[in-house]
Amino acid sequence: MAERRMMSKKIIHSDAFLDLPSTTQNLYFHLLLEADDEGFVNSPKKIQRFIGASDIDSQLLIDKKFIILFESGVVVIKHWRIHNYIQSDRFKPTSYTEERSKLSIKDNNVYKMYPNCTRRIGEDRLGKVSLGEDRLEDTMSPKGLITFCVDVVLYLNSKAKTNFKTGIKKTNSLIEARRKEGFTLNDFKKVIDIKTSQWLNDKKMSAYLRPETLFGTKFEAYLNEQQIIDVDCWADSEVIDEA
Repeated sequence: MAERRMMSKKIIHSDAFLDLPSTTQNLYFHLLLEADDEGFVNSPKKIQRFIGASDIDSQLLIDKKFIILFESGVVVIKHWRIHNYIQSDRFKPTSYTEERSKLSIKDNNVYKMYPNCTRRIGEDRLGKVSLGEDRLEDTMSPKGLITFCVDVVLYLNSKAKTNFKTGIKKTNSLIEARRKEGFTLNDFKKVIDIKTSQWLNDKKMSAYLRPETLFGTKFEAYLNEQQIIDVDCWADSEVIDEA
C-alpha cells in the first residue's frame, strides 16, 4: 500500500465539504489517510474514536455523500479515484473484494453503490438503529435528527454568520418539536431568512439569531412575518454528482 495520499481541492474546497463541522472534516481527512489503494477503510470506528469524532460525524459523511458504508462496517471514500491515482507498478488491489463488487465507477471516476446495498451508522441486520441516548432523542429518526437538524443549523450559520454546533441535544429537541407540528425544512429556512433580514444588521437584535429564539414557541409567528429585504437562498451543494 502506498504511503502517500493526495487530496483534491475540487472536493475539499467545495461548499458542501466546507459547510461540514470541523470534526466531520477532520474525520474525513483521517479516513483518507488510512484508506488502502482503492479507498477502503476497515476500521472507521477505531479511527473515529481515536480522533474524538462521533457517530454524527460519520453519518454526516454518509448523508452528504463523501463516504459509502457497507454492511460489514467497511467504508470507502466515494471520490477516492479523484483524490488519488496510483501507478500500476505500485498499486495493491483492496482485500475487501465483496464490498468492491457492490460498487460501480461512474464516468467522472466516482464510486457509486449498486441499489439496495447501503446502510446507516448503528443499523443492525434487522434495520434497527442505535446512535446513543446522550446525543439523540429516542423519538427522532436518524434521518430526521442527523440530516434535518444538521441542515437547519448549517443554514442558520450560513445566513446569520454564526457558528452553532450540530448534534446539540437542546437544539435538536427544539427543531424536532417544530417538525412534529408539521413544519418543513423550507419553513425553517424561511424563518431564518426572515429574521436575518430583520435582525442581522441590528447590533441589539442580532444576538437573538439563535436556535432557542428562532425555533421556540414563536416559530409560526415568525414564519408569517415578511422579510425586510430579499435574501439569497442557501442550499447544500452536491460534490461532482447527485448520485
